[in-house]
Amino acid sequence: MDGMESVLNVLPQRLRAAGWAATLPLVMLVCTVYWGLRPWTVTAVLLAGVITLLAPAVAAGLAAIALIGFASCAFALCWRASTLPPGSGTAAGYPLHALVFGSGAPHAVDLTAGLVMLAFGTWLVPRTVGAHSGLARRNAELVNRVRRLTMTRRHAVDTAAAELRRVERDLHDGAQARLIALGISLRATERLIRTDPDAAVALVAESRENSARALVELRALVAGINPPVLAERGLGDALRALALDAPVATRTEIHLPRRAPEPVEAAAYFAVAEALANAAKHAGARHAHIRATYSAGALRIEVTDDGVGGADPARGTGLRGVERRLATFDGVLAVSSPLGGPTIIVIEVPCALSSQKISSC
Repeated sequence: MDGMESVLNVLPQRLRAAGWAATLPLVMLVCTVYWGLRPWTVTAVLLAGVITLLAPAVAAGLAAIALIGFASCAFALCWRASTLPPGSGTAAGYPLHALVFGSGAPHAVDLTAGLVMLAFGTWLVPRTVGAHSGLARRNAELVNRVRRLTMTRRHAVDTAAAELRRVERDLHDGAQARLIALGISLRATERLIRTDPDAAVALVAESRENSARALVELRALVAGINPPVLAERGLGDALRALALDAPVATRTEIHLPRRAPEPVEAAAYFAVAEALANAAKHAGARHAHIRATYSAGALRIEVTDDGVGGADPARGTGLRGVERRLATFDGVLAVSSPLGGPTIIVIEVPCALSSQKISSC
């Protein structure tokens, strides 16, 4: 008894949640209107009710399709009735026809019903079948986006691990080795400072040079991780500084009214640095041009050089690494580099600028 009450309580909720699917049993009642109460028509109505409760999305689409099908059936019967003389038996087995044929317009109601069902079914198709196909398309896009995010996350983790290994290697082979040598020189200086002052002075001079070299290497290491000018002045000034230090003559055109998020700025900065390095090392370029703008919610940077061309992300690790790094932020890297040049590299990253204004030129 309690189970029956729970079913009766849930049934209205299911029907309200069914939406357009609830029209399927009503539409299937047309079977009983045209073909009477027969076992298969009653079964069709009951089956429509079951589908409505168990699969509302399917039921909504079937309701629209059934309406159009019944409309075509109504038009066919109407046309058949109009081609034969009245009372010729075309309404045999069709209760609706049997009812209408007693009037002066034997197929007017059939024609009207067909038009109504066709109009309603056509109106319902984009709201049921079309909506579900759109939902399936959005689900496919969501699956593709999740797959892409999973891939970019893996690349980001691999890139971060490789960067940590590079920092560790640079510290071990560079600054750490010089600091160890500095410590050894200072210990030797302690021993020689009383017995051989001239040798101690020479070791002090050597220690000073080692400390200076270690400082230069540490600064280069920091600049390779996050350039100070980028952290302090923003992407625009960092690109100008990059152009000044570039091995090719580089002209800049920066139109960035505000700063982008720091991770986006860092990814864009190193992408431009890689493009300029390729222009000098592989393309033999003499001139380059950097243009940075922000529009339509995206940071866009174009790097153009007059080198020999032939740049291809698929054939090198540098641009491929840049592409993976940009993909972490849903950014894209587009390369146009025909043989003979010029090479045009476009970097585009969707982002929001901060509210703090910076100078631009």
